[in-house]
Formats: sequence, structure tokens, C-alpha cells
Amino acid sequence: MELLDEDTLIARYFAPIAGPAGLRLLDDAAVLTPPAGMDLVVTADALVAGIHFFADDPAGSIARKALAVNLSDLAAKGAEPLGFVLTLALQAGRTADWLGGFAAGLAEEAASAACPLLGGDTVRTPGPLTLSITAFGTVPHGRMVRRTGAAAGDRLYVTGTIGDAALGLRLRCGDIPNLGQGERDHLLDRFLHPRARLALRAALLAHAHGAMDVSDGFVGDLAKMMRASGATAEVDLSAVPLSPAARATIAAAPELFDVAVTGGDDYEILAAVPLAEVAAFERAAMAAGVAAAPIGAVLPGTAPPRFRAADGTARSFGRGSFSHF
Repeated sequence: MELLDEDTLIARYFAPIAGPAGLRLLDDAAVLTPPAGMDLVVTADALVAGIHFFADDPAGSIARKALAVNLSDLAAKGAEPLGFVLTLALQAGRTADWLGGFAAGLAEEAASAACPLLGGDTVRTPGPLTLSITAFGTVPHGRMVRRTGAAAGDRLYVTGTIGDAALGLRLRCGDIPNLGQGERDHLLDRFLHPRARLALRAALLAHAHGAMDVSDGFVGDLAKMMRASGATAEVDLSAVPLSPAARATIAAAPELFDVAVTGGDDYEILAAVPLAEVAAFERAAMAAGVAAAPIGAVLPGTAPPRFRAADGTARSFGRGSFSHF
């Protein structure tokens, strides 16, 4: 097994991913110059083996997920990616092959989002593999789409499909039997590889009052957005978009619907759009190639959101989202 010192590790695996602002990773800091008239948007997420991913997941998938979850936050703010820094806490025994796979996955995700590496740090840890990314983006001055902006009368939208990753995690743990191979592959892929909805940035900036990414669970994240906005909502659960794989899974085990809407790791975007902008938002989302489904409305008041099943009956959930604590 080849042993690498820190300088060699950085030069071999990470310097090739760095953008000009990263100064080829030869300095202790990077230099960012936001374009004129733009605000800097900053977000950070940490991932820990055994909590956010499995230690034996493919190295490239771990890297792609770590960056994608940050890009998802930028997307929800309407921000264009500018770059990111990486802190990587490695256990002894991570091989050159593992690092090569990790760097390749990171480079793939960074290139697809035009979000280069700017720098970071590598350390040794006796604990689980841990990585943290801080990503930077830009929005026109004063235009960042906040989660606090939802207003009574807005229509609520969610992108993509909900629940695939949470069901993929159950599948990965062996808790979902008797699925077809195509359905299994879809759910596992959505767990491993979040899709940051960066293509929706312009539509959000132009038409949304508020937005956030759905990372910890649709039900709980909706409640967070309403609390932050000083409003409440009513949601039609039958309108929440599900993939064919999720529908097949839930048809076989109906209790898994609750897992799908509370389990997290969706990294879709929840948006509140004023009625006057609904048609334009839907056209812009379609033009961007991002499916956006209307799922309810923002209402006045501060009560918890109301959820209705297809027959109109009220639904409640014991746990709305994943919690770290």
C-alpha cells in the first residue's frame, strides 16, 4: 500500500480540480472576487460515515454526494456556483485507489456544476471518515431567494420526486424485499447521487417568493419553511410527486409512504410562488428541464401545516424529518 504525505496527496488528487482562484492549491488561502453587483452566498454541509453514507459506498459516489448537497443549497437560493473548499478527515488505510476514485467523483460533480475546488484541508482521524464542504455562489445584489419569503396566497411547488433516497436507504439496509432490478437501481442511485437543481436558479430568482432545498424530509422541511416565513400551509399529499419505483415500493408496503415523505436526502427544491407568477414559473421550470409539481398553498396563520390524503382526510406524522440530535 502506497503511503502518501499531505503535500503529495493534495498535488496528485486535488490540485488538478482547483480553479484559478484556488492558486493551484499552493497557498494557504484562495482569492474570490465576486462579479460587480453580486452578493456572495455561502453554505456548508458535513457528511459522516455511518450517518450520511455507508463507509463502503463507492469513493466517487461519496465525493459526488458531498458536493451535490451543497450545490442543492445554492440552487434553492437562486445562486450560481463560484467554487468550494473541502475538509477531508481520513482514516489510516485509505488507499491510493480510494483517493483516486474520490477525486474522480469530485471532479465530475465540480465540472458538471462549473464549481471548482478552491482549497481546504486534509487531516487524519481515528474516527469515521468525515468530510465537510463549504460552497460559494453569487446572486444579484439583494435577490437571494430566502426560506423566509413564503407569503399567504402563494402556491407551493416541489421539484423532481420525493422519497426515492429514503427508500433507497431502506433498500440498502435490506428492509425492502421483492423489488424489480430497475426499481432497485433507481432507488439506490437516488440515495447515492443527489441531483442539485441548479437549472432552476433563474426561475426561482424571477418568480419565487421563497425556497429551500428538501434535505431532511419533505414534511419537516415544509414545516421549517412555514415557521421561518410566519405562515402555514395546506398540502395535498396525493399531489406529492413520486417516481414509478417509489410508487411500486409503496404499493407493496403502504406504510413506507410515511418514510418517503419524512425520510430525507431528497435534495429537491420546495418553492413558494405568488399566484400572479405561477404560469411564468411553470414555463420557466419546463424550459429549464426541471419538473415542478404544485402540491399546496401557503395560508395565513402560524399553526402547523395541514396535510390531506387523496380522500380529503387529515394526515399527521409522528416525525416530520431527520434530526441530527
